[in-house]
Amino acid sequence: MGELTDKIKGAVDETIGKAKQVIGGHNGDAELHQEGLIQEGKGKGEKLVGEVKGALGDDI
Repeated sequence: MGELTDKIKGAVDETIGKAKQVIGGHNGDAELHQEGLIQEGKGKGEKLVGEVKGALGDDI
């Protein structure tokens, strides 16, 4: 994937993860809350990959 694609995908995963955390916390659903934490972390990682690709070029 390219730099922009990684950044967008990361932002989407991060946002969905945060939403799952809020919904899980509000409904007392610990599993959904944990799922949100994991998805948010995945999104942050994807955004970081996009930033690295931007700095180094898409050749990595």
